[in-house]
This record gives sequence, structure tokens and C-alpha cells, in this order.
Amino acid sequence: MTEVRVACNSSSGGAQLTPEEERVLIRDIAITSESKSKEGDSFYLITQRWWQHWIDYVNQDQTYVTNDGSFMLENCDTVSSSKRPASIDNSDLIYDVNLEESNAGIEIHDTLLEGRDYVLLPQEVWNQFYSWYGGGPALARKVISSGLSQTEFAVEVYPLHLQLLVMPKGDRCAIRISKKETIGELHKRACEFFDLNLEQARLVCIWDYYGHHKHALMNDMDKTLDDANLQMDQDILVEVHNNANGTALSRFIRSALDNGSTVKDTSSFHLEPSKSNLLITGGLSASKGASRGCSAEPSQSPNLTSQGRELDNAYGTSTVTTRGSSGGLIGLQNLGNTCFMNSAIQCLVHTAEFAEYFREDYRQEINWQNPLGMVGELALTFGELLRRLWAPGRTAIAPRQFKMKLARFAPQFSGYNQHDSQELLAFLLDGLHEDLNRVKHNPYKKSKDADGRPDEEVADEYWANHIARNDSIIVDVCQGQYKSTLVCPECNKISVTFDPFMYLSLPLQSTTTRSMTVMVFTCDGSALPFACTVTVPKQGRCRDLINALSCACSLKNRDELKLAEVQNHLFERFLEDPLISLSTIKDDDHLVAYKIAKSLKKTLLLRLIHRCQEQETGDTKAAQKLKPFGTPLVSLISHDGVITKGDIQKVAHTVLSPLLRSESLRQADIAEPCSSLAASNTGHNSSSGEVCTSPVSDSMNKDSSGSRAVTSLKLPLQLVEESNACIDLSVGEDKAIKLSSTSTSILVYVDWSQELLEKYNIHYLENLPEVFKYGPVNKKARTEPLSLYTCLEGFLREEPLVPEDMWYCPKCKERRQASKKLDLWRLPEVLVIHLKRFSYSRSMKHKLETFVNFPIRDFELTNYIANKNNTQRQLYELYALTNHYGGMGSGHYTAHIKLLDENRWYNFDDTHISPINEEDVKSAAAYVLFYRRVKTGEAISNGGNSGTGHNNGSSL
Repeated sequence: MTEVRVACNSSSGGAQLTPEEERVLIRDIAITSESKSKEGDSFYLITQRWWQHWIDYVNQDQTYVTNDGSFMLENCDTVSSSKRPASIDNSDLIYDVNLEESNAGIEIHDTLLEGRDYVLLPQEVWNQFYSWYGGGPALARKVISSGLSQTEFAVEVYPLHLQLLVMPKGDRCAIRISKKETIGELHKRACEFFDLNLEQARLVCIWDYYGHHKHALMNDMDKTLDDANLQMDQDILVEVHNNANGTALSRFIRSALDNGSTVKDTSSFHLEPSKSNLLITGGLSASKGASRGCSAEPSQSPNLTSQGRELDNAYGTSTVTTRGSSGGLIGLQNLGNTCFMNSAIQCLVHTAEFAEYFREDYRQEINWQNPLGMVGELALTFGELLRRLWAPGRTAIAPRQFKMKLARFAPQFSGYNQHDSQELLAFLLDGLHEDLNRVKHNPYKKSKDADGRPDEEVADEYWANHIARNDSIIVDVCQGQYKSTLVCPECNKISVTFDPFMYLSLPLQSTTTRSMTVMVFTCDGSALPFACTVTVPKQGRCRDLINALSCACSLKNRDELKLAEVQNHLFERFLEDPLISLSTIKDDDHLVAYKIAKSLKKTLLLRLIHRCQEQETGDTKAAQKLKPFGTPLVSLISHDGVITKGDIQKVAHTVLSPLLRSESLRQADIAEPCSSLAASNTGHNSSSGEVCTSPVSDSMNKDSSGSRAVTSLKLPLQLVEESNACIDLSVGEDKAIKLSSTSTSILVYVDWSQELLEKYNIHYLENLPEVFKYGPVNKKARTEPLSLYTCLEGFLREEPLVPEDMWYCPKCKERRQASKKLDLWRLPEVLVIHLKRFSYSRSMKHKLETFVNFPIRDFELTNYIANKNNTQRQLYELYALTNHYGGMGSGHYTAHIKLLDENRWYNFDDTHISPINEEDVKSAAAYVLFYRRVKTGEAISNGGNSGTGHNNGSSL
């Protein structure tokens, strides 16, 4: 094992580590640090440019790229040579600001992406880098708890940026503060920034000044800013009252809070409305005296008309554009990774029913009292944005106000990171529904179990109960109903329910796992080699492959597997780092696993390379040349500082002994049937623990005469010295071999003569399987597009529930792994289909690039409807879709939209809008599809190519 030592930066006079030593040390520190990460730890940003330079530097002598953790050495190409990096330079991550004038400290650019612009390093890794290279500036960020359960950890790259305004002085100050800090800490820092003395600090009131109106008094000093729902770049009002009215103010606030009412504006000061036409100057919550989850008094509703006018003025729309006028070709500015939002908005805005609804007087349907809604704010903001996008003209719009509202009610979409457009669509549809729910009083009605009643009766009952509580334009347009059937595997109890859906999330019939075939050699001579096929995560690491092989081979505790890649009969690389990504191993590569014994003694790794004579043509004397062949082998040699030629001979004999053709078995060659199966059947799945063991090896292990015969052979071995000179190991058995004190392995050639080849069955050495061999069926599957109908059938297919989601059987009174079957029962006017391209786990994110062949016209769903009383043809056509290009986190969203009035397709790429041909609509980037129901008689007039043409609902 390489000794780990810490070196100082060369400029300080200390010894400088080699690139390999730096790589290993950083890897070990990173693994240790990340395994112990906890809330409050510090991570440091380092520019991707410098990081890539260092990666190239430490891998210049490597034939592979090591993958360490979530940020270590991933997606990097090795280079033949690279100079040592200069000092760390993070200047491309930060704004050029005067630190003396900035209370927020060093500010990083707003649109940085991890993996593209920077990587995050644990503090221990940063400290080590800084000791070697120096430079900076240091950009530290804290680990905070996140998620609904607050049990997940995330690095807060962008802490809250707040604008503080102190009154009556009128001074302003911008600060950065973690959303996990308390209101008390914000109060303390505000007083420090504005030089308020202790007496003044007692008279300070801090207000949530969102939208330039007093939204809420922030007086709970233990409450976090996250819980207070503060958003990026919002205003905070710091009011300092004098002694004369401070006591009265305190009494008023206490009285108001005790009575449960919202504190109204007690200051005579009002900010002048913003001159920008992109910022809403009115705050709905302030004037209504309610926030999300609070009900407003009916008497306050007349003020909403003026607030609507403020919204109109803020977006520059004073008139309502009629549907027949030109419009719909206005882009949205990218505010910093907001393409996910822009693409989703454009698809909703160009849904005909929504365009018509929100350009009429929709405000009368806003449900101001719905505790599940956003007190109308989301509907108003979306409606006004839609009006602007349908106004005449082509000037792009910056949807800043919409994003602010979105972040306020859905904090998961705050900041400048990339997000999932489908998750945003789900939130928008649900939020708009709650804001526009026409049902003001909705008592809950529990639907009864089917109990043998006709499906039609039960489905209508479920739908009536649903509509009694949910009635909005969103339900009218987007909601359908499916039948869910659960069957208990023990008592056969059948439970049938009919549930609403807003969209269908269809699985892509592709796997997140891969099969890998590895040739396994047992180095103690106890078994013949065999091919072992295991299943591993497609985006897994070498440790996953080794664990799968260990289980398949029933590996004992005293043994371990050494994994290597072999190319051209030589070792290409040893896969010793457990964090190497399996994505670096291609399907046509060749892998070998060597089962060796764990040893506490001093050992050397013996590498055996096979060579045989090859006759060169063109020479009258037929010159002979040694050429590598077969699969190289490895084993361990124990030693106490001295190794003899005989020791190497003995180990080589042991490794090759299963391949020896014993004279007593030559006539029958008993090993051949089993060996052929093991070596040629690369599809053999050894996960069952079956290992093909040859009778030859058993015979040899038991027969002492066989053992004597093995050791009596002298193998033509050549030891390769450091000078590349060769030492003949077939003579001088007791002669010691000189070894370097730093040697960890030795290389030995086995030079096979024709006579020796006849003594061994080298079939096992010559037939090394590929990691994955594509047969005729697999090749067809790779090139044949996946039908949208096939995805739908996968969604509707009966399958058992996962163990984590078992069903409580009311008859058994136990949780059971029931089978579940979904059927479409009622389809909406607009059918939204989400293609599940992204998969997430604790350690990885993965995107499926599968091309899905979806119909543009004539999407026929009639045969998929389980309601046989339905006589209406279920035919749909595509009118919009979102696309996702690139990988996770750093990809880009666009939208393809068909303007129905023009019967023409356009590509919406943020501010850029351009016409496209219909045949260009389909691509492997398609993510969320929007279909509209074709009315009776429309199908014939549309005509044309249906895209897939799917008869009788069967798979293509």
C-alpha cells in the first residue's frame, strides 16, 4: 500500500508530492470527509477551470480516470501531459466588487452551475489544496438540512440576499444570510449594519416587506428565515421608533397579535411605487390582510379591483386582446436557469382553453378563502403574464414577478438552479386549481367500496364526490379518472377505486441497470475459469460490480476479487478504486476477475502474460516471433524478503493446474463439456450461485500423483526486470530473485511451445467474452423506436406493489404486497403526458435518452378506455411539448408549440422563436407532451400521417 504523506507547497520549501500521490491523498481525504458530512460543515467552491487542470495534471500518467464521490474526478478526459496548476484562481466565479463597500461580502455570479462552473470541496480538501497551491479567494458555504423531513443535507451555495431598508432614515443595505438563520440573528445584523445603539435596537420592528408592502411583522426571534418564507432579493423593512410612541406601538402590536388579526401599516411612511414596468407595486396580501392559509374578510374584496389594475399596469397591459388578433409569438427572457419555467409557461399559455379563460374576466372565479390556495396571487400573476404573452408584438418579456411569486409559494423553485419542468407544471396546475376552485364550502364525502357494484356506478360516485370539492377551469380541462384495482395475494380480496389524475407519468421501457459478463479465474487452482453474468446499476461504480460478482461466486471471507480490464492479451488497467464509474467500461470491453486469498503476510502480485511463437511470412527461413495471446493471469506470492525461481514456478503451476490435460483423463477429455458451457455461454447468469467446476481440478486436488505430475513440469517462464531484461526461471530453482524494496508486483512471461500447448486446454484462455454481447434481437431493440403506446401499456400493466408501498388488506387485517392494475376510465379535454426520463436515488441521478415515437395526429386511445359504456371516440392531436437537452443539472429546456390559428409549429427557446417543420417536432429530447381532444369531424379534415398508427391498442 502506498504510504500517505502530507507535503507543503513547493514554494514553502517542503517536498512536493508526485501527481499520483496528490490524487490518492485528495481521494482519501474526500471519501473520509463526505462520509462524515453533517449540518453546519463548510464546503468550498472552486472554479471548474482550475479543477479540470488539476484533474489533467494528476491523471497524466494514468490510463484511466478515477471517479471519487459526487464531485471527484468525474467526466474528465485523461491527457498525455499536463503541467502543475498555478495557484487557485476563483476570479471567474465572483463579481468585481469593492469589498469595503459591500456588506454582503464576496458575491458570486447568479447563474453558476455545479459541474459546469464550479465544484464543491469539503473543507478538509480545500485546506489541503490551499496548503499546496495557495490563491483564492476562499468561497465557503454551509451544509444545511433540506427536504420535507429536514433529514437530507445540501450545500447552500446561494444564501438569501435581502435588501434592508431602515426608516425613518431611509438608508439601504444588502446582506447575505442563510435561510436557516433566525429572525433574531437578522434583527442583530440589521442593528449592526445601521449602527443602532442598544436603546434604539429595543425599538426596532422588522417587517416582511415583500412587494413593497408590510406583509407580516417578524417578531418570533427563534423562527428561521426559511420558516418565515423569505425569498431571494426581497425587501425587509427595519422600522426604528422613538421613545414617545414606542410603548404605544408595543401595546398595539401585542393587542393585535393576541386578537389574531394582522398588523396594519402603522407608519406614515410609504415607499414610492417602482418605476419599472416589470415589478408589481401592489401587494395583495398586505391589502387583504391575509397570507397563504389565512382567510380574508368579504368586505375587503372591493379593493381587489384596484389591485388587478396595478397588475395590469405592472405588466404593461391595459387592454384585453381578443382571441382573433395576432399574438402568441412572444418569448420569455431567461433570468438564470429559468428555461425550465419558460418552456412550461409557454405550453400552458398556448393551451386554447386557458388562453381564452385568462383573457376574459377570470377574477370573479378566484377563491380568496381557500386555505389550500395562494389567496389568488398565483392565478392573478399567471393570468396577467398570459395576457402579456398574447398581446400584439414580439418583444420578449422578463417574468421576474412570476418567478418571485413562484418562489414565495414554492420555495423549491427559488434561486438560480435548474429544476424539472414537469415538477413545475404539476405545481402550477395544482396551484391554479386551488386559486380558481369554484367550491367555497366543500365538506368531505367518503366514497364507498365497490363491493360488487357495477364499475359505472362506482366511478360516477367517485367522480361526483371529487367534483363536489374540486371544480375549476383546471379540472374542466386537464383532469381525468382512472380505475385502480388491488388484489390481495393471500385472500384474493379485490379493492376497486376510481381516482382523478392531472397528467399521466409513463415509464420508458428501458432499464437503469445493465448486465455485465466477467471471466472469473480461481488463482489457487481449485476450479476452472467460468463466465459470470451479473446485473449492476447502469450508473453504478466498481464496488457494485465487485459486490455482485462476490455474491454470484459465493466468495468466502478469506478471499477477495481483483478486477482487471484486458485488451490485446495484456492488462489495460486494474480496477482497484471502488469508486470508478461503470460508465467507463464499454460493452465491448473484456473484464477478468481473479479470486485470490486475502493475506496479512508480505505479498507480491504475480502477473503472468502468455506468449506463443508466430511465424512471419516473406522470409525464406520462416523467422519466429513471440506474440502475446490468451488471457493474462495473476496470483499472489508470499515472501519474507526473498523469492526464489522455484517459488514463482510453483505459483505459476498452481494457477495453470486446472487447465492441465491429465494423461488419465486425456482420452475422454471430461473437462470439455463443462468448460465449453462455462466459457462460451456468456449469458450464463451466475447470480444463483452456480459455479461450473471441472472434474479435472477435483481429480488433481485429490490425486497426489497428479500433484507430483504438475510440479514436475518446468514451465518456460521469463521474469522481466526493471531494465526490461529477462531472466530464465526454468533453471536454478533455488536461486533467489533480486527485488526492489519498492516492488509491489512482478511481471513474468509464459512462453508456450507447441509441445506445452498440447499439455494444457488453453480454450479457457482464448475465449474471453465481451462485457455485453449484442445479439440480433438486441441490435434491433437498440435501433427500433419505442412507441408511446408501449409506454402507456407499461403504465397500465398489472404488477406487484413494491415492498415499501404495501397495501393494508381490510379482510386479512395485514399489510400485503398486492398486485395493482390501472385502467383509463375518463379522459380530459387536454391530456398531459410526462415521459419519465429522469430517475433519482440517494447517490445518483440518471437520464434516459430513449427516443419515443409519439403520434402528432390521430393519437387513438378508444381501445384503452375500460368504461365500455363510453361510445365517444377518444382521439387526440399534439399541440405542444417541452424538450430537455443535455444531462442532469446542466441541460436546457425548450418548447415546441403549434399555433392552432396558423396551423404551424414553432420552437420556443427562451427569447428566440422560430418556425419549424412538423417532422422536426419529434426527437429524443421530448419530455412533456400536450394533447388536445379532436372534436367529432376534425379527424377526417386533419388527415395526414398519424405518426405511429396503432391498431386495436396492441403494442407495436
